[in-house]
Amino acid sequence: MFTPESRSRLRDSLIAAARADERISGAALTGSASVGREDQWSDIDLALAVATDREQVLADWTDRMYGDHGAIHHLDLSVFRVFLLPDTLQVDIAFWPESEFGPTGPTFRTLFGSPKELPQSAPPAAEHLIGVAWLYALHARSSIARGRVWQAEYMISGARDQVLALACLRHGVAASQGRGLDDLPAEVVAPFAAALVRSLEIPELRRAFGMVVELLLTEAGWVAGDLASQLAAPLRELLS
Repeated sequence: MFTPESRSRLRDSLIAAARADERISGAALTGSASVGREDQWSDIDLALAVATDREQVLADWTDRMYGDHGAIHHLDLSVFRVFLLPDTLQVDIAFWPESEFGPTGPTFRTLFGSPKELPQSAPPAAEHLIGVAWLYALHARSSIARGRVWQAEYMISGARDQVLALACLRHGVAASQGRGLDDLPAEVVAPFAAALVRSLEIPELRRAFGMVVELLLTEAGWVAGDLASQLAAPLRELLS
């Protein structure tokens, strides 16, 4: 397990390497460290502004992470390359074109360079979350009917997660990737415990599915009352 000290040493080394790389015109901390909320479990989040030869910079920095810092695997998420180190430290490095280097949310602290003024990332739209939730619900119904219990659990949980994101939107906390769930008021999140699938028995899947549908209609009613009214009959039909 990495320690805060070993994490700081690695981050300092990467920042020094960025300053020394003439192809990199800027760097910023992102994530929890950029806003003073780092704890012992936090990863390294670093954004780099790449002025030229982005593909070569990406290749060279990947070689650095493997050769100098012992990375054992990586994956790409948009402009981020995410590395896993043997001590379980996650290192996220964004290789942004220079023209796109700048804050799109609150977690961005410039280390050097000149960030651009960019549009801020918008939270997911309530109607989109509602739409994804009813889509999961349709497939939950058919999965239960077919006896495909693992697929049913997946669909029920997927619908539940969209409804939780709706609750996050309503309460002004982060609605993506579950980041705001633990910031919801206890009385808001408590009913969702009953929407957890506790076994793969068909009656239990039906019970959890029914809870998710009712929670969806409740949360949708807060943010899109007309749409919730239109959805009520067909969603409850799924439970019959």
